[in-house]
Amino acid sequence: MEPHIDATPVPPLDAVPPPRPRSQPQPQPQPPTVHTTSTADRGSFCLAVCSCGWKGPARRSRDLARKDATGHGATQTAETTVPAETT
Repeated sequence: MEPHIDATPVPPLDAVPPPRPRSQPQPQPQPPTVHTTSTADRGSFCLAVCSCGWKGPARRSRDLARKDATGHGATQTAETTVPAETT
């Protein structure tokens, strides 16, 4: 068997310089204060998604996915509107 003489040589990993650090740190994105929920279809499944990054379980029923989204919105609203205790 003949060796591949037409192959492109690849430099060793030692020859590749490491990435340079960024000059300015990137600000961390703040999570949205308003939870906007919707549904997304993935094949034969539907799932609820939120602007905060939350995703509900995949459902075959769009109605159940909508209920998951409504429940997430209600839970988040209830958590953010609980008054703080005063001492």
